[in-house]
Amino acid sequence: MTDSGSGVSTGTVKDAARDEPTGAARIAVQGISMRFGGIVALDDVSLEVPPGQIRGLIGPNGAGKTTLFDIISGLRPPTEGKIFMDGVNVTSRSPMSRARAGLRRTFQRQQVFSWLSVEDNVLAAVEWHGGGGGVLGDSVSWIGGRRLERERRKKVTDLLRQCDLYEFRDLPVGNLPIAKVRLVEIARAIADEPVVLLLDEPTSGLHASECAQVAAVVRRHRDETGASFIIVEHDIEFVLGLCDQITVLELGRIIFDGDPESARKDPGVRRAYLG
Repeated sequence: MTDSGSGVSTGTVKDAARDEPTGAARIAVQGISMRFGGIVALDDVSLEVPPGQIRGLIGPNGAGKTTLFDIISGLRPPTEGKIFMDGVNVTSRSPMSRARAGLRRTFQRQQVFSWLSVEDNVLAAVEWHGGGGGVLGDSVSWIGGRRLERERRKKVTDLLRQCDLYEFRDLPVGNLPIAKVRLVEIARAIADEPVVLLLDEPTSGLHASECAQVAAVVRRHRDETGASFIIVEHDIEFVLGLCDQITVLELGRIIFDGDPESARKDPGVRRAYLG
């Protein structure tokens, strides 16, 4: 189906003119445009992701996917438009503020502490909460802080087992192959139970069995916590098999927004991405 007014092929076209997001939106992108001089990287992009949805964001290189991630996560202010989290306008908030509100992101280029162990890399995602007893409690090993530390380590251990990383837990991440480092990043992104996760090329460098493992981890976290995911990925079959909704960007504009089955049948999507 094609919206003759917008040119967007869609199963569920969003109204870009709406001033506020629906109450059901966990993350809402409204009328986002981004210009670099005379280059238009994003052109009036709008989408809404409800709680518990896994959204795939696909498109060719230069389509604007990473730029959109930068804007949602707060790394780059948009030229125009707004970003909402759970109905709250966060457009002017810092990346730190958005992270503390429950938004996490991975990057195309791996961002890990290569000198730290696998376990410590994942623990780093939850250490910002402190020990539970404030500065004084941390300094005197407050009993509540020790209990919290045990709980955190158990949680991280369970997550390392899910991601097939437990046997590597004591190794420096810098000693691991690229595929395992990617899994460390995903484990770290999930460890603090965020409400929104932006995963940028999460299967890059992974074998088929490891891609299936990533999909299982994402589904389990979504089912257990109700978190929403937006996933940028070039592995189209991975996206179609995992995601509830697919958004296709091309030259900074949305050309398709619908379910995976509709994406498979859409002539434009098939011609551009499915062969």
